[in-house]
Amino acid sequence: MKTLFILNDAPYGTERSYNGLRLAKAVSKLADQQVQVFLMGDAVACAKDGQKVPAGYYNAGDMVKMVVAGGEVGLCGTCMTARGIEDGELVPGAVRKTLADLAAWTAVADKVVVF
Repeated sequence: MKTLFILNDAPYGTERSYNGLRLAKAVSKLADQQVQVFLMGDAVACAKDGQKVPAGYYNAGDMVKMVVAGGEVGLCGTCMTARGIEDGELVPGAVRKTLADLAAWTAVADKVVVF
C-alpha cells in the first residue's frame, strides 16, 4: 500500500508537520507499506539541513532524514524558491519536485493524508 503525506506547516510553532513526520516514519516501518512525503508552503523548511534546536527539542531535519530512510521526500520547488531555500541546503535524500510530481504521486497513492 502506498501512502502520500502532504505537509503544509512550518517545522516549528505548530506540531502539524512534526506529527505528520512522526506518522510517516511509523507507517514506513510497517510491512508492505510505501511512504511518500511532499512538503509544501512553510513545511519546506522541515528539510533544511543543519537546523540548530535547543537540547531535548525535536529536530525536523533529522526527522526528515528518518523518513527518507524508509520512503521518499519531495519538496515544492516553487515554495523553496519563495523562501530562499536552495537544493544544496536540503538534508540528504530530500529532493526538489514540482506540482506535476505531486499530482503523479497523488494519482497512484492508495491513501493521501494532509497535515
